[in-house]
Amino acid sequence: MVEMVEDVIRQLDELSVQMVVGGAGVPETLQLLAAIEKTAREAGRESAADAALEWKARATGAAKTSPEKFEQVVIGGIEKLRRALEAAGQPQAAPVNVLAQDLELIGDFVNEAGEHLATIEAQILILERDPSAADPLNAAFRGFHTIKGLAGFLDLGDIRAVSHEVETLLDRARNQDLLLTPAIIDVVLESADYLKRAVAWVQAGLNGKAGEAPAFDRLLDRVRAVLEGKQDAAPMPAESAKQAEKAPTEAEAAASLRVDAGKLDYMMDMVGELVIAQSLITHNPEIGGLENGPLQRNLQQLGRITAEVQRVAMSMRMTPVSTLFGRMNRLVRDLTRKNGKKVRLELSGEETELDKTVIEQLADPMMHMVRNSLDHGLEGPEERIANGKSPEGTLTLAASHQAGHILIEITDDGRGLNTEKILKKARERGLVPEVHNLSENEIFFLIFEPGFSTAEVVTDVSGRGVGMDVVRRQIAGLRGRIEIRSVRGLGSTFLLRVPLTLAIIDGLIVGVGPERYVMPINSVREMLRPTAEMIFTLEGRSEMAMVRGELLPIVRLDRRFGIAGARQNPAEALFVVVEAQGRRFCLLVDEMLGKQEVVIKSLGDTFRQVAGISGGAILGDGRVGLILDVNGVFREKVDA
Repeated sequence: MVEMVEDVIRQLDELSVQMVVGGAGVPETLQLLAAIEKTAREAGRESAADAALEWKARATGAAKTSPEKFEQVVIGGIEKLRRALEAAGQPQAAPVNVLAQDLELIGDFVNEAGEHLATIEAQILILERDPSAADPLNAAFRGFHTIKGLAGFLDLGDIRAVSHEVETLLDRARNQDLLLTPAIIDVVLESADYLKRAVAWVQAGLNGKAGEAPAFDRLLDRVRAVLEGKQDAAPMPAESAKQAEKAPTEAEAAASLRVDAGKLDYMMDMVGELVIAQSLITHNPEIGGLENGPLQRNLQQLGRITAEVQRVAMSMRMTPVSTLFGRMNRLVRDLTRKNGKKVRLELSGEETELDKTVIEQLADPMMHMVRNSLDHGLEGPEERIANGKSPEGTLTLAASHQAGHILIEITDDGRGLNTEKILKKARERGLVPEVHNLSENEIFFLIFEPGFSTAEVVTDVSGRGVGMDVVRRQIAGLRGRIEIRSVRGLGSTFLLRVPLTLAIIDGLIVGVGPERYVMPINSVREMLRPTAEMIFTLEGRSEMAMVRGELLPIVRLDRRFGIAGARQNPAEALFVVVEAQGRRFCLLVDEMLGKQEVVIKSLGDTFRQVAGISGGAILGDGRVGLILDVNGVFREKVDA
């Protein structure tokens, strides 16, 4: 008898998987429903057999209405019959050790579940703003249903149980039996967070590092309390159940193929080697001196093909910045519920694409900056009203392409930066001597000093002075830079300028003595030949240059890196005006040798800690050039 009941459950799982994978045909589904009813009756479970018979009748009627209604009835019947069998006290099929199954199948589940959870979170946040919107509700329901079906197929019982209960909750909302209040939205989001942790646990298990599975009992109790009407469950008024405007839910399915990230990284390395090899051939003086028309045409064709392969390879790693902005959406929602502020998040340029590695490394800096805007920048409703502002603040995240880079703007209409307060705090901590006068921009950048904070009270959101220092270091590690614009009482804008990819950069090749250096173009503001009248010496040691009415420090690269044979007279050399940490300074170099797109090569652990150097590159003539980190060069100048 037990075996027959297990057979019913197996048939239910088979039907669930068929519906998840893409829907089953109506005749085949009705035939399977009849088989399930017959098996349940033979097993002596009349109540379950009657439920299956009723289920089949409802599905037959729904099939005449629409495919969506038919799918909804079939899916609902699966769980009703499963509960009927469980209530009869019959044992479930023995659990299977997930890690002993097909590891490739489990890996596919991890990837697909992650995609569905990202969609779920985005759609639930839309629902919070408009609980009557049908499309986001259906999209979230489908996400939980798909995860539940796949987890059931793989015997991931905890994930299946949580997904099922939340799916049931959302199904009641779809049927207008339940109003999605903020408290219920909290429960749904907590369930999605649990599923993220559970999927991460499965992923860790694949890597042989699985610890204790995340607990879910209390979460299930909360979800079931909502379903039983014990917590914020109320019938949805008929008049409020209006159809919302169509909102984008899921991108149109496109032909795609999942590729391991490690393989993409290796391919990028090989494309980099191809670019270097092509450059070496093109710049070879023996080949360049040949008066051979077909050979030169072939070399040009090789260059075009190499550039196209490089472009396609880079595009394969590109991801819309919407994935990053989506995380901030959830962060804003949670923090505003905690601090009681009213904030509207506006997004722009979400379709802008960026290298996946860059997006991953931008997540922490973005999170720190958004938290600071919400905690320090934006005022509470009472303060905003007193200042003649709307009680609801605005936080804007925008992304755009700009000269081969991505510009990300984080703007709030809050208090703005208080330069007097920042400067006072900096002098109290000994960061700025009393006699030094700083420009407004230099004062702004004091907030990036380690441990610096103007907060009067330390909270669990901010105030310890560790966030903005992390932001500066991580953006510098991406070869990016930060700009700050702020008006007291009107708000602040932080601009993050980062490269499209970490693998290849456009650089200026400069010579210093016998050495060659690559200077990232995004750091360069201008180049000029100095005159003797432009050079000043302060206190007998610090060299400064007057450039366009501004006194800028001079950094001699030959002294910085101990290079012999460099030109000592600035009038015989070149100034490269660069910007780092909000300040400009002049790098003194012998000559500018050209512009080149170079592939970045790591210098290994030996040179990792050398300040002012971020990597190496093989130049067109086969020589190795060191890539300058202008932020590191500037810090060394200040420390000296």
